[in-house]
Amino acid sequence: MIGFMLTIIRRDLLLVARQPAEMINPLVFFVLVIAMFPLGISPEASILSQVAAGVIWVAAMLATLLSLELLFKLDHDDGSLEQLLLAPYPSWCLVLSKVFVHWLVSGLPLILISPFIAMMLFLPDHAIPTLMLSLLLGTPTLSLLGAIGAALVTGVRGGGMLLTLLILPLYVPVIIFGASSVAAAAQGMPVDGYMALLAAMLVFALMITPWAAGSALKL
Repeated sequence: MIGFMLTIIRRDLLLVARQPAEMINPLVFFVLVIAMFPLGISPEASILSQVAAGVIWVAAMLATLLSLELLFKLDHDDGSLEQLLLAPYPSWCLVLSKVFVHWLVSGLPLILISPFIAMMLFLPDHAIPTLMLSLLLGTPTLSLLGAIGAALVTGVRGGGMLLTLLILPLYVPVIIFGASSVAAAAQGMPVDGYMALLAAMLVFALMITPWAAGSALKL
């Protein structure tokens, strides 16, 4: 089972390496949204620092959504998804492997550049570790929840809009607690409760979403 998952991860990473745009697009989108935001409200540091937490988290969510539609679609189009589901392994292994690759490509780069984004939005320095930790707990949850929607719209023509409508309500709690934790840290307030809730949502998503997405793929 572990060997099967490692094979899927290696295969998908090779496919991403052959198409670097798949890796760059979410990151570029994330940076562009952040860079354009001050033009829409105000470049004043006092204003940007107040809304930085929410802006970063919403941009991270949109960047995650950008590549979710292709999570299973390409394998479905070339017929390999059917073969992978016929392998003598549980379907959740396939889902978990693909979600892990999706997070490596779309989630991890956002975490790594988040300190620079925070400085662009004048977020206090002492809130940056909380920002990175909240993204580390929250972005895998976004990928896991998104896998359910991606599995449901696999094979549906023009399923991008449907995917967004299905997944956005599930993303709301993650966005609320992620942004609230960063805002609390910026104000010098304790964030342990927010981190605990984000960790609990991640554990819950790990327990439920691979099986749910696997069942949706079989349909």
